[in-house]
Amino acid sequence: MIDAPENMEYRLGALSRAIAVVLWPSFVSAVVATAAFFSQVDPHVLHLATCPEWEISRELGYTLGFFMFWGVTTLSSLFTYILLRTPAGPSAEGTAADDSNREMP
Repeated sequence: MIDAPENMEYRLGALSRAIAVVLWPSFVSAVVATAAFFSQVDPHVLHLATCPEWEISRELGYTLGFFMFWGVTTLSSLFTYILLRTPAGPSAEGTAADDSNREMP
């Protein structure tokens, strides 16, 4: 058996961290949205009301609903991630790092 060092740290790269920051909250939100939606709506009844010519089982309806919610919440998390990125350099006027807006003692 291989022993792992006690102080082994796992670090994510910038891209991996961005993907995790976007996908994990959107996944959790999609789970909650799917549970809330399908606690009130039967996928079979929804199927009959929207596209009765397609053969869609309840399980496929739940799956499609989950991925629909995950896609929407992923877009929401992605937009939030993009808006929260702090600009770097001199173009970041008016941010907390800018001292020109502070009052003099």
